[in-house]
Amino acid sequence: MKVACIQLSTGENINKNFVKLIRFIKTAVKNNSDLIITPEASFILSADKNKIIKNSYSMNTDPVVKEIKKICQKYKKWILIGSLFIKDKKKIRNRSIMINPKGKVEGFYDKINMFDVELSKKEIHKESDFFSAGKKLKYIDLPWGRLGLTICFDLRFPELFRKLSKKKVNFISVPAAFTKITGKHWIPLLRARAIENFCYIFAPAQTGKNNSKRETFGHSVIISPDGQILNIKKSFEGVIYSKIYPGLSMKLRKIIPSL
Repeated sequence: MKVACIQLSTGENINKNFVKLIRFIKTAVKNNSDLIITPEASFILSADKNKIIKNSYSMNTDPVVKEIKKICQKYKKWILIGSLFIKDKKKIRNRSIMINPKGKVEGFYDKINMFDVELSKKEIHKESDFFSAGKKLKYIDLPWGRLGLTICFDLRFPELFRKLSKKKVNFISVPAAFTKITGKHWIPLLRARAIENFCYIFAPAQTGKNNSKRETFGHSVIISPDGQILNIKKSFEGVIYSKIYPGLSMKLRKIIPSL
């Protein structure tokens, strides 16, 4: 299979964000990608709670979901929207959504671990003020193997990845908006999760100055089950690709049965 990970610099201008997102998805389609993954916060990235609420929709009415359903159906592609901010009754979820080649929602995952941290006096994040945390592990069965779903800050919770690995996943997605300050941990943590679980890691990321209070690290990356970096985009927007051999995950687990 061929996987594509999209790197964006999503800001507060939703019209601009939407156009860029769809353009990069269509680029990945033209490059014959089998699975396309976008980063966390693909539609809007803001520190303003009112803007988040205003630009959050139900899964049935979200304009990004609607458009990507059409693309999936037309081109017969699997697309994982790394995350959108979805209204779920009276709550807002940070949600990964998988659309299948029939243009239907195959499954979704709500981010479990909220990014509540004080990085400095000037940079404080408290996602629990914006979002309600998910509670369930989720994975999707694809034609090539099983994909475990995580989002960004979940990366720092190895037990979550281990639980997914015990569900016999071949790959794990980590769409993210990792901050520039914590970026030094990004690649080491991703490689560790790949190696300790013998899983491919697909990690599309946000990059650059997203808004006045958020600068993200970029470094979208695809990592093999033995920790090798197959492709990486350190900065700027764009798409990276890699050929994936799903059987490698299970082969390595048989050689070193640490799971």
